[in-house]
Amino acid sequence: MTLRAVIADDEPLARERVRLFLAEETGVEVVAECADGAAAVEAVGIHRPHVLFLDIQMPRLNGFEVLESLAGRAMPKVVFTTAHDQHAIRAFEVSAVDYLLKPYKQERFRRALNKVRDQISQEGTPAGLDAGLAALVAQWRGLTEGHPRIPVKSPDRILFLRPQEIDHVEADGNYVQLHVGRDRHMIRETMAGMEGRLATAGFMRVSRSVIVNLRRIRELKPMGPGEYCVVLQSGARVEMTCPLRELQERLVGI
Repeated sequence: MTLRAVIADDEPLARERVRLFLAEETGVEVVAECADGAAAVEAVGIHRPHVLFLDIQMPRLNGFEVLESLAGRAMPKVVFTTAHDQHAIRAFEVSAVDYLLKPYKQERFRRALNKVRDQISQEGTPAGLDAGLAALVAQWRGLTEGHPRIPVKSPDRILFLRPQEIDHVEADGNYVQLHVGRDRHMIRETMAGMEGRLATAGFMRVSRSVIVNLRRIRELKPMGPGEYCVVLQSGARVEMTCPLRELQERLVGI
């Protein structure tokens, strides 16, 4: 049987990596590549793939919202491709066929694909969202409820951002810039006001002009004696002037 695969990731290089690794395998056909979550939901409905390689952080719909949207439909096996930390990964282990922690190598990718093949040969493709994935979606929804979305106005629309979508916030005169992946959104707000709005959503002010989403921090990079900068999963680097110990304590608790 030829496996039909859909790749969903907003990073072109990440999609290319999956596509090239699949090209090395026999009996697999890539039927769609998607750069956002809404396109992924549409592609699954059209192509009814056997396996979905699903990034967590994507525009329009994130990976969890994709799964929510697919509830009740023919559901492919799911392999998460994610840059989340090990604490998040442990939750995924029991809720998907496998996860691929970026950056991953071909051998690790092949093991994940073999798990997909084994499960399909034993169980077939499930009719809907299985209990493990449904529980993961419910857990994510519980963590995100209670944090009001942030309206961002532009000449042609009003965008409502969930706090967890924001990588970091940067002061810009009488405004703040909300960094969401490659996008930037400007709203009229003070840093103090934004800090208050995001205080219970896992954010921390690391300098006078920057607030970061703690879940988006990849590493703290030494810059000199006693000096560090924050490196985010997006690759952005931001100045850090807060006490190192305070930030480390917050990160351990995330």
